[in-house]
Amino acid sequence: MSRPKILVMEDNPADVGLLRMAFDRQGEEYDLEVLQDGEEALSFIHEYRTGIRAPDPCVILLDTSLPKHDGMEVLKALRREPALTHIKMVVWSSFASPEQVAEVEKFGAIYRTKPMTLLEFFNLGAEILAICKEAIPV
Repeated sequence: MSRPKILVMEDNPADVGLLRMAFDRQGEEYDLEVLQDGEEALSFIHEYRTGIRAPDPCVILLDTSLPKHDGMEVLKALRREPALTHIKMVVWSSFASPEQVAEVEKFGAIYRTKPMTLLEFFNLGAEILAICKEAIPV
């Protein structure tokens, strides 16, 4: 089985560090790419469309509060790109209104509240790697 490739769109280095710890705790190899703002995220979409980028990530973890372009704008752009619609999306935030959660789900993404404890980070890491196992052909 190939190594899961996870793309994280997150500007908080502490959250990224805790995610790495959560993935490492699972004891599986993975590749992690981090984009730190909405501009980098929109560039990813353009590079994917033009064939500059490959291979596909199995999951994109997207923060709703990115600088330059917010996460909801990025989510809409990701879902408008036909070549990216098959990639599983997990959108996270420290807080989202019920309307925001409904909008995330309308775009076929999973909403998760940002973890507050290490155990919650570990559980999210396990969930994301499980999604990857479903998405990656053996």
